[in-house]
Amino acid sequence: MKETLKKVSGAGKLIFGYGIMVTLFAGGLTFFGYIAALIVGGRTATNICVWIYKSFIPMIIYATTILILFGLITMYMAGETALTPGKQAAQEEGEK
Repeated sequence: MKETLKKVSGAGKLIFGYGIMVTLFAGGLTFFGYIAALIVGGRTATNICVWIYKSFIPMIIYATTILILFGLITMYMAGETALTPGKQAAQEEGEK
């Protein structure tokens, strides 16, 4: 059972990694949209900026949120608990 979960989580990590990479790239593309709007100017520039702000950025935020949740589920399926304090972290805090 554990081996199966680790194989599934390995595929999930791959999907998570590529998904986050795509959303980060899409977020970076907004920079070029704003630069294009700056060059074009006028009413068209306003329309470009409004579309980026009201349509494109919310899609990126939703996709990133879903991918992070997917990544956390995948991580816990593999038995990794990076977001919980472990014995080593407790020992290090006790040494301070």
